[in-house]
Amino acid sequence: MNWMERLNERAELMGRMLDTIGAMSKVPTDFNSANKVRSAALRCISCQESENCRKWLDDHPDGAERPLAQCPNAELFNSWLDG
Repeated sequence: MNWMERLNERAELMGRMLDTIGAMSKVPTDFNSANKVRSAALRCISCQESENCRKWLDDHPDGAERPLAQCPNAELFNSWLDG
């Protein structure tokens, strides 16, 4: 997989995760939070759990209360949910 395919795949997974846990509308939009979102995207691109992530997302078509525990962004996403 080339870098652009990986970038697209991970953006799709991250978006699906945020939708699945109901956090998409809770992502902060202020300037300071933009850095956290960029860092989350970089963690997602570097993550070695993409197959587990995809399977977990496929197993939760009706949503979930929390992200996959192994997600490198779980703590951040949970903080947005707990906001």
